[in-house]
Formats: sequence, C-alpha cells, structure tokens
Amino acid sequence: MFLSPPEEALQHALDHIFGANPPDVLGVAVSGGGDSLALLDMLRRWGGAHLKVVSVNHGLRAEAAEELALVAAYAADHGLSHDSLTWAWDGVGNLQQAARDGRRIAIAQWAKEQGICCVALGHTKDDQAETFLMRLARGSGVDGLAAMAPRYEQAGITWVRPLLEVGRESLRVYLREQYITWADDPSNEDPRFDRVKARQMLSTLGTLGLTVDRLVQTADHMAREKEVAGWALIMARDTCVTHDAGDVILRRAIADTLPAALLTRLLAESLSKVSGAAYRPRFRAVQAAMQAERPMSLHGCLILPAPTGLRITREWAAIQNLRCCVTEIWDGRWQIQPPEGADVEGLHIGALSAQGLRQMEAPPSPGLPRQSLLSSPAVWCGDTLIAAPLAGLKNGWKVSLV
Repeated sequence: MFLSPPEEALQHALDHIFGANPPDVLGVAVSGGGDSLALLDMLRRWGGAHLKVVSVNHGLRAEAAEELALVAAYAADHGLSHDSLTWAWDGVGNLQQAARDGRRIAIAQWAKEQGICCVALGHTKDDQAETFLMRLARGSGVDGLAAMAPRYEQAGITWVRPLLEVGRESLRVYLREQYITWADDPSNEDPRFDRVKARQMLSTLGTLGLTVDRLVQTADHMAREKEVAGWALIMARDTCVTHDAGDVILRRAIADTLPAALLTRLLAESLSKVSGAAYRPRFRAVQAAMQAERPMSLHGCLILPAPTGLRITREWAAIQNLRCCVTEIWDGRWQIQPPEGADVEGLHIGALSAQGLRQMEAPPSPGLPRQSLLSSPAVWCGDTLIAAPLAGLKNGWKVSLV
C-alpha cells in the first residue's frame, strides 16, 4: 500500500515507540485542529490498535463546540468512540499553561476510567522548534532545551508523540488529499501568547539559517547531552547520597568534588524527591542553596547545612495543614501501618509538629534534627497524639516510605 510521507514517518515512529507490541487500545487526543485530526486519520489507516478518541472543551471560545463537532462527526463516520470532556480555568496562573495541565489531567482521568494505558498526542516538528525558542527565551538549560520525548510516563499514563518528525504543513497537505476538514484555532494567531510569538519569529529566523529543522536538530543534540547528564547523575547519587528517615543527605566531602552543574542537578533532584513536587526548583534558587551556610527554605523543603553534609528535610510550614486517613498515603510518600486489630476510626495522619513533641512523655529518639521531627508523620485523634514512629513513640504503629 502506498504511504504518504507523513504516514511513512508515523509508521517509523510507531515502530520505534512500540516495537512489535503496540497496545490493544490506544487513546487519541483530538482537538479538531489539523495536527490531531491528521494523527487520528493516519492511526486509523495504520490499524495497529483499537482507537478511542477524546477531546477537551476548555470553554474559552464559542467556536470550540463546533471544532469538537468535527471530531465527533469524523469518529461517527468511521465507527470510532468519541468522548468530549470539559475543563474550566480558575483564573489562576498562565492561561495556556493552565489549559495544557488541565487538559492532560482530564485526559489521564478519562483514560484510566476507560482502561486505556496509552494516549497519542499530535505534537509536530514545528511544536518542537517553537518550544525550543520559548525555553531559550526563558534561559533554560540542557534539560529545558532538549527535544520532546516521543514516549514518556505521567499521571499513570503512557503518552506518545509519533509526529515529532513531521512538519505542520505536510499534515495540512495530507488532510487536503484525504478531503478532511479541520479547524484553525484563532488563538494560534493571537500575539499575546508566547507560542504565537515564537511561531512568528521562526519565519524571521529562517533567513539566518535558524530553520525549524535546524532548531529541532539542536534540540536533539540537547536531548543526547541530557542523557549523558542523567548517567552522571546516577553515578553521583550512588556515591554522594544517603537517606535517613525520609531525609536526603548529600555527603559534603564528595559533593564538593563534583562539577557545579552536576551538584546543581543532584540538589534539585533531592529537593523534588523530598517535596514530591512535579517540577524542579529554579536554577538560581538551587545555586543559592548550594552556598547556604544557614538553614534555608526552598521547594517545600528545609536545607540544613552541616560540616559533614547537606541534609534536605520536609519543611513543616509546607505540610502543617496536611491531613489524611491512616489508611491513605500521607504527603505522597508515607504509609502508616496500625497495630494488629487496632480501631482506626476517627484517626488521621498529620505532621508531628511542636504540639506533638510537647505531648510526648519521653524525649524523641536522638539522631533526627528537630526540623525533621516536626515534619515527620504522626497519628492523631483530634488534637491528641497517638503515635510518632520516627520520633520513637511507636505504640505498635509502623511507618514506611512508598
């Protein structure tokens, strides 16, 4: 069967992403725009998995309903299921970033409810170049400038981008050849948005040789450098990092011998591990933390310098109001096991805090700094402390990291 250039690129990408084991069911996120509609049609013609289509209406434009109607009509014409989700902006933060995050969360939830483990997205080569320019303008380093991954895991779902080697215009050519109508989002021409500015800038930069292909090539180089840095980070972690009751400790004697860029990565990774934050702290903040001589708050953590090492513990202020049932995971990483036969009704997990320390009849176990004890998991009945295993008040309760 004759394949068009975009189809050949898609087939090659799918072979690379899935090998000989594509998923039985593949979710496809389709907005009604040219990129995602072309992806859907080519995946249908590929036929390697049963497709389920999902769209998200952000409620920001009246035209969105008409665009999703295009998707619904296409799905109906080809016997595909189609679900339309809604998302509403709360007015907080950057609109486009909030819309991307909200869309991804909504689709992930939909996929889990449908029993789908993998969802395909329509990002293209042009998206790669635009993202590179936007991050370059923000002063991103190697990780930020690295090319988008064709496959990654997030929110319990595998996300795949099989069109990263395909240009946006070639997909429009494909759609015209297939007589498929798509919608052009007018916000893609609104110069208030950074991505639109980057898209417009590309036409100017091309005269200097900074074409989409050249920028994507550079992003690919950055991705390879990111792999090297990741390998070095593993080696540094194995020799420099120890753990103590959920805290991360960087051994100063070894850490001080590391290149500054590698130590920055190691500290950023440790902060994210302790806080559970999805994003790493900003580069300048991490640099400042490396030079700190006094306790410093950063990224929901406390950095406690000592002559022999740098201890990173959870900051009590970041979790002082965090509560959950004793059967749930607290702060995204702590699990409590009650004594056998214990009645757990009415009990909750919260930070030990100064109030809890005052309620302990015996002094807490030595070894952990007070700051670490304050943010450690404890079992409460209302305002009464029941157990604080890491502080030595066990009463038959056990605590473990998940």
